[in-house]
Amino acid sequence: MSGLGLVVASVFLLVGAVLAGDDSNSNSASQDTSLKHPAYSAHTSMSTSGPPLAEKRPLVESLHGVKITDNYRWLEDGSSPDTQKWVAEEMAYTQKVLNPLPGRDAIHKRLTELLSIGSISAPMIGGKYYFYTRRDGMQNQPVLYVRERGISEKDDGKDRVLVDANQLAADGTIALDWYHPSENGRYVAYGTSPSGSEMSTLHIIETKTGKLLPDVIERTRAASIAWMLNNSGFYYTRYPKKGEVPDGQEMYDRRVFYHELGTDPATDPLIFGEGRDPQDWPSVELDNDGKLLLITVAQGWTKSELFLMDLKKGTPPTRITTGKNFLYGGSVYNGRVYIVTNEDAPRYRLFVTEAGDYDRDNWNELIPQTGSVLQDAEIWGGKLLTQYEQNATSQLKLFDLDGTYIKDIQLPALGSVFASGGKWDRDEIFYGFMSFTVPPTVYRYDLKSRETSLWAKVDAPTIDPDAFEVNQEWYHSKDGTRVPMFVVNKKGLKKDGRNPTLLTAYGGFNVSVTPTFSRTAYLWMEHGGVYAVANLRGGAEFGEDWHRAGMLEKKQNVFDDMIAAAEHLISAKYTDKDHLAIQGGSNGGLLMGAMITQRPDLFRAVVCQVPLLDMLRYQFFQIAKLWIPEYGSSDNPDQFKWLYAYSPYHHVKVGTEYPAILFMTADTDTRVDPMHAKKMAAEMQAEAKNGSSATRPILLRIESKAGHGAGKPVTKQIEEFTDVYSFLFWQLGVKE
Repeated sequence: MSGLGLVVASVFLLVGAVLAGDDSNSNSASQDTSLKHPAYSAHTSMSTSGPPLAEKRPLVESLHGVKITDNYRWLEDGSSPDTQKWVAEEMAYTQKVLNPLPGRDAIHKRLTELLSIGSISAPMIGGKYYFYTRRDGMQNQPVLYVRERGISEKDDGKDRVLVDANQLAADGTIALDWYHPSENGRYVAYGTSPSGSEMSTLHIIETKTGKLLPDVIERTRAASIAWMLNNSGFYYTRYPKKGEVPDGQEMYDRRVFYHELGTDPATDPLIFGEGRDPQDWPSVELDNDGKLLLITVAQGWTKSELFLMDLKKGTPPTRITTGKNFLYGGSVYNGRVYIVTNEDAPRYRLFVTEAGDYDRDNWNELIPQTGSVLQDAEIWGGKLLTQYEQNATSQLKLFDLDGTYIKDIQLPALGSVFASGGKWDRDEIFYGFMSFTVPPTVYRYDLKSRETSLWAKVDAPTIDPDAFEVNQEWYHSKDGTRVPMFVVNKKGLKKDGRNPTLLTAYGGFNVSVTPTFSRTAYLWMEHGGVYAVANLRGGAEFGEDWHRAGMLEKKQNVFDDMIAAAEHLISAKYTDKDHLAIQGGSNGGLLMGAMITQRPDLFRAVVCQVPLLDMLRYQFFQIAKLWIPEYGSSDNPDQFKWLYAYSPYHHVKVGTEYPAILFMTADTDTRVDPMHAKKMAAEMQAEAKNGSSATRPILLRIESKAGHGAGKPVTKQIEEFTDVYSFLFWQLGVKE
């Protein structure tokens, strides 16, 4: 059962660089930091000429009666020789600034050690097999392993490599995007994509032999797969090819097809999607008997619908939800549909109804709304495993199928359950856990003995998590709303108001920002840095009300929450304006842009990654039409007003001194177009008081053969974070 899995999957379309992390999160601080060390003085002047100022080519247009001037529209064309020439000059300038910074080699060395700390996923079960991914040492990409189940846990077979994406490209730029084993584990469908593009190609491998089947399907980004129980084929989602739909629509018009093994994918019948809104985002799941197909359709981030298709009768999909503006997720087990929803319950509840009964009045509530947020519910081993969130930390609770509470599954600490797995007919549940100071760890829970055992963990021998402490602090935003924030630092930190501090947040798309293990943040913490993570409105931490309070016309609440977080860190004597930096990516990059333009006085440095910044034109690029339900569209006169009120690109003021800024993007980002970072950097370099500053520079970094962040090889991560932390150490005066 996937519960709210569809909501998470659709968020995948935007989230990539959510926080200031590698494939996780963390931080530290020490009163010993020498902020006066000359090698890291923020006033050190770099011997370099200024940035290559882009030519102004004013384009004036009127939107809803407002005259808008865009000086850098020409930079939206990434393929033009003029744009490419300017980008090359910008990159040369950025490296000329960053490469000579003292201590850079030591930063690179330590980051190499930290990013050698591996990763692991919770296993998926297919028949007698466990499937999971693991990355070790300097492997660029995680490897898909298979382990055969024994009579008991101690009798399990040895791990065997099934798919190693590291062998597909010498530079590690081909990634394993996703995988789905068949019910009995005979086959695994998986997707790979190059250069961070995420537009996966589907392959099928036979588990026992490692033999690849000839079936290959293109354009299966974030594919949802539902295997037939007899392995004869599967239902799946894919995108149309260019030319099959109106131009640009091929990026987001996701539909459901059926593929029979051994047949030409070009002849696969279309099951669902024709004639529907191309911005719908369907996912599929079969019931335990293989007779009913559940199709969950996300329509933005506040609404989804459930459709049921009786495969035995051959009837078309029938909607079983209400058409109301709520989120629904679920699955079918033994002829009953279990539905997790926020319908009239912003913190979610669980219903059950008979599969053939489409009358809303006949839904029965199994688990009512509580003070915690119900994020997911899965049926495994004839029990309901539910995942809750309380004050931005995870909880696991077990229920009978009639909704009777059984027990809490105790977690090792306050932290995050990052994945779980099981089967309807198996007496075991797997879940992954991590926190700021606990590396990713996978546990096995036995439904018969009710005991938990360690299944696998990531070793982190080069760090000492016990040297750091985590606190959750609450502060008040501009309108009085209480907002929580995690603060991580070395034990014994002296609050002298001058500690180098890195604040990060996201605030959007119903995404919870929970305690996560960040390898790179340990570099910051080991040098006396305070690491802070704020849980802004727009996220999912406190249910749908919290989400809606930070979207559309209420987006300014998110920015107010972030400003208040920074002011709290200063008033609590963690830091001051000269030693405070912020970092965020994607929707969090938009947050950074708003901080730059709304409170340039509050921060010394900003790292703005894969950002949205031109909010009047964002929807015309890549897959961004999917985000209109979250942000609005400038085509709408009412929505234009609030977008124009905060759009960072349109609020750069001539002669204003801004923080030092590192804009970061990637040339093959298929989510947020790199035009945002390019145009904003050009505008600020031309207009800001410090646009050509050698001590407080505005820089642009564009990664080649990389996308929004997913699948980025470790070698590229090391180089990227070397630039990031060299920049931050320099600007905040951190001693290497």
